[in-house]
Amino acid sequence: MPAVPFRCETFLLQSVASQRKVRCGMESPSWLSLLPPLIAILMAILTKQVYPSIFAGIWLGWTILVGGNPVAGLRDAVQACIDVFKDEGNTKVIAFSAAVGALITFTQRSGGVAGFIRWVTERGYVRSARGAQLLAAALGFGIFVESSITCLVTGSIARPLFDRYKLSREKLAYVCDSTSAPICILIPFNGWGAYVMALLAAQGVENPISVLIGAIPLNFYSILAVSYVLYIAASGRDWGPMARAESRARDTGKVIRDGAEPLVSTDVLNLAPKPGLTPRARNMLVPLGVMVAMMPIGLWITGDGKLMSGSGSTSVLWAVLTAIAVAGGMYLRQRILTFAELMDLFFKGIGGLMPLALLMMFAFALGATCLELQTGVYAAGLAEGVLSATLVPITLFVLSGFIAFSTGTSWGTFAIMLPIGIPMVEILGAHLPLTVAAVLAGGVFGDHCSPISDTTIISSMAAGSDHIDHVRTQLPYAVLMAIPSALLFLLFGFLL
Repeated sequence: MPAVPFRCETFLLQSVASQRKVRCGMESPSWLSLLPPLIAILMAILTKQVYPSIFAGIWLGWTILVGGNPVAGLRDAVQACIDVFKDEGNTKVIAFSAAVGALITFTQRSGGVAGFIRWVTERGYVRSARGAQLLAAALGFGIFVESSITCLVTGSIARPLFDRYKLSREKLAYVCDSTSAPICILIPFNGWGAYVMALLAAQGVENPISVLIGAIPLNFYSILAVSYVLYIAASGRDWGPMARAESRARDTGKVIRDGAEPLVSTDVLNLAPKPGLTPRARNMLVPLGVMVAMMPIGLWITGDGKLMSGSGSTSVLWAVLTAIAVAGGMYLRQRILTFAELMDLFFKGIGGLMPLALLMMFAFALGATCLELQTGVYAAGLAEGVLSATLVPITLFVLSGFIAFSTGTSWGTFAIMLPIGIPMVEILGAHLPLTVAAVLAGGVFGDHCSPISDTTIISSMAAGSDHIDHVRTQLPYAVLMAIPSALLFLLFGFLL
């Protein structure tokens, strides 16, 4: 997710500008630049209060930037949150996230969700908890045009089935998250592929598409993360915090823990179908199908006929608004909802997603703060002077993972690390596709673990999970896949 695919051009230009400042003799970033994101993330995990934790990181960052004055830092921190909406891409993705709430209320009140559950169970498509998990994984594999759409469709379709078979919301959030960015980066025919090829071309790489395709089988983390989702779904062999969440759901029927705070209001998620109507699966599947179909159409239109040059933020917003309009038209034609009822559901759905919009605003503001502090540039500079050709892949993987974890964006990490990694190919003799794969894999891994990543946030929203619970249960699985990935990058550094 994302990863922040919506702000790629802006982030790239800003990150390059930041690196130029360092090279031109301006004050270099220090270790203090690492503190705001790390403090925000640690506070969120320890206190389970994500909003004040992230704002504390923003406040600390701007306090550092103004020379240690906390009052001036608070002033600038508030302004940074407001300035998020100056970026068109930020505003569109926040609007998209809020509009999702309206689509959720529409499909539930119309009987679409209830009809879908009845349809898949009566026809035997899903007969068990294992089947529900495999269906969710299959949806994630099949929808690869955009990570946010992947999370949303997977969560919307699978959530009622997970609830029916007493599977935890944390498990669904994990499936959504682990089949979004990893799948999108492994299939280059989308905005992710276009973005990476643009970065490679900017570094003078000849034939970027062949380099990117060559990097796919070497993207060990993404391959292992996707494979592990399938293994967990098929075997049910959970462990650690996820096993405890699954045990709670299975034994007590509590799909979320007591005291949890889902990013979507329970009034939105638990909306019953309108009394007296016949539940129909198409009232859910048609709007979701329209949304998926509109994504490549939007990319084609905004890219002037070039699918991979389109605007991701504009396309996802068009997609969800078109889906809402189609759903409303269907329900009016069937006379199951009046126009007044649709408007009431529209605002109720958007209202239920306000916590998500606030969280994304804070996450974007923290990312901007890290950009001002040059957090990524400092972290990348730590590796200078200590690399050999054989150690380039594992070092880039670990460093990219740390930067993405700290900043919450895999795309921003790509923009910082590829201009550092590509020259090492010529200077040190490193393997080009393996070097690219290490950066991409590390960016996805760090983004996967970060509570301030927009794909992590949207996965929590799509699943109806408490956000920090999602991070705590997914983190051990992600780290488990990162360890063999790092060893493989080390091994292939010697072999290639």
